[in-house]
Amino acid sequence: MKGEQDFETRVVHADEGYLNEEGALRTPIYQSSTFVFEDVDQGAARFAGEEDGYIYTRLGNPTQADLEKQMANLEGGEAAIATASGMAATSGALLQLLSAGDHMIASDTLYGCTHSLFEEMLPRWNIEVSFVDMTELDNVRREMQDNTRVIFAETPANPTLALADIEKLSELTAERSTKLVIDNTFMTPYLQRPLELGADIVIHSATKYISGHGDTIAGLIVGPEETLAEMREQTIKDIGGIIAPLNAFLLLRGLKTLCVRMDRICKNARKVAEFLQSHPRVDEVYYPGFASHPQHELARRQMDDFGGMITFELEGGFQAGKDLMNAVKLSVLAVSLGDVDTLIQHPASMTHAVVPEEERIKAGITDSLVRISAGIESAEDIIADLEQALDRIY
Repeated sequence: MKGEQDFETRVVHADEGYLNEEGALRTPIYQSSTFVFEDVDQGAARFAGEEDGYIYTRLGNPTQADLEKQMANLEGGEAAIATASGMAATSGALLQLLSAGDHMIASDTLYGCTHSLFEEMLPRWNIEVSFVDMTELDNVRREMQDNTRVIFAETPANPTLALADIEKLSELTAERSTKLVIDNTFMTPYLQRPLELGADIVIHSATKYISGHGDTIAGLIVGPEETLAEMREQTIKDIGGIIAPLNAFLLLRGLKTLCVRMDRICKNARKVAEFLQSHPRVDEVYYPGFASHPQHELARRQMDDFGGMITFELEGGFQAGKDLMNAVKLSVLAVSLGDVDTLIQHPASMTHAVVPEEERIKAGITDSLVRISAGIESAEDIIADLEQALDRIY
């Protein structure tokens, strides 16, 4: 019956937390660092992998296990791993998939810390990374090498909302021993399921829409059971970027309302994007839901809705972007995204300030680019706030 249920039902019920030993409706928070063995033989059997059971929370925890079961179900994967942050998920997955001497192809537009990991840290371990514009498949094909082991894409990309064709990329990786890793943070499994389109691994910064309430930091990896078992036993266990039981509980709670939150957020984002598109001081609006977006047809094909993110460019360059940040009243000036609150930020001076200016501009992150994560407030109030802010700075 579970496999036949709609996503909206599974997101509420698939964790089966009420089947715990005590009969609690919600998965308990197993706030314990370690677990007791009945005798030394049981302890030895668990350490040897001969008996299922918990040993130590860095190696696994019942609250975490329920979350992982739920996310694997929703993404259509065999298994999942919950981590301490989105960056722990990204680094943990890639350090398992890559070795010294390997080559990786990555989107040229990425979250700032992901870009830093790829550009500064991976080369120190003799892993070469090529950054390409993935809106054109030929760009990726030209960079493929005999030692290319991973293609990594954010789609939509942060913060330009450029899209990568997941199905086409998967066809390219299927020709050789290359894994396709997709960061699905902006979409969630409710709006986009990369594994169904041929991706090998899906990553989330669960801090964002999965949590939805701005009260926890976490990450998720979803993919084949064998690959993730190796990842859990090696990279995740030994580096130690594991999720805390309380945070796993908060994500389970957040998932219960994922569909209703995303429906409202998507509806608000479209209205806000339409307002911005009509404003005389806004030079450009990037929103995949517009028919004028160069990748609108791809968005319609691989996404169930167009998400809650909007980016736009203002007249006046860098200073205009900063001035708008200081003029909003309802919208919250903060990094991150995916909360019930509308969040606004200026990438050039905030999240992507770590990216060298030349690379930032080349990737489409201009000085005047502003990013909005639509919340669940009244769309009319969000628009009124942006309108008064734009009036003040101009």
